[in-house]
Amino acid sequence: MNISVDHYAHTNGLRNMSPGFKMALAIITMLISVLSPNPVIPLIITFLMTLLILFAADIPASYYLRFAAIPVGFGVLTLVLMALFFGVDPLVTFMGLRVYSDGLQTGILVFSRILGGFSCLAFLALTTPLNEVFHELGRLGLPAAFIEIALLMYRSVFVFIEEASVMYHAQDSRLGYSGIKNSYRSMGLLAGNLFIRSWLRGETVYRSMEARCYQGTIPSIRRQSIGTREAVMLVLFDGLLLVGLLFTSRGGIF
Repeated sequence: MNISVDHYAHTNGLRNMSPGFKMALAIITMLISVLSPNPVIPLIITFLMTLLILFAADIPASYYLRFAAIPVGFGVLTLVLMALFFGVDPLVTFMGLRVYSDGLQTGILVFSRILGGFSCLAFLALTTPLNEVFHELGRLGLPAAFIEIALLMYRSVFVFIEEASVMYHAQDSRLGYSGIKNSYRSMGLLAGNLFIRSWLRGETVYRSMEARCYQGTIPSIRRQSIGTREAVMLVLFDGLLLVGLLFTSRGGIF
């Protein structure tokens, strides 16, 4: 999953847009979704960001559905639990379980906020490489040491995944997962050796970086700043959402 996210972040249809614009769009829109007192605006945000992900960024729908399955599942669970156990105004009783109307309303609001916030974060993750995100944060004043540590940790994740994949396929080719007993044994050996192998690979990567004159900073291609066209798009998009937020917060729709 992590490798796929990084792959789409480098190859999506919005790859050449300013990372600052995509970060601002995702963060401001997410804040609007979280602050909304009404589920309408978060649901609209979910719909719009999903359209951007699927059609503007050209992310496959099947992949995006798998990517969103876990957070949506947690949102549904939160909705059910709040409807059943939080509230004082009973709405209906089903199979001995009492559903509260105020708990259901709160659960729907929380669920819509989860969808809206996740769609914004998914837009950022699937359209912007992480190294560009950290460099944009550096332009905003984040300490350089923090950025370099974060980038090295991110690189180590792929080293960890690669080592786990190599070890798994080596075990599988030798019938290490042919039965339940062999599967547990192989998984234990993999977990026991994975840390040591990853540590050694990390040392190798660091020595390779030093051999290439690494001096504490990882250079990257600097992307352009937010252009006039992108700034206008950002103001219009989030401005309309803010108007809708003010309208719904005053009870204009519900």
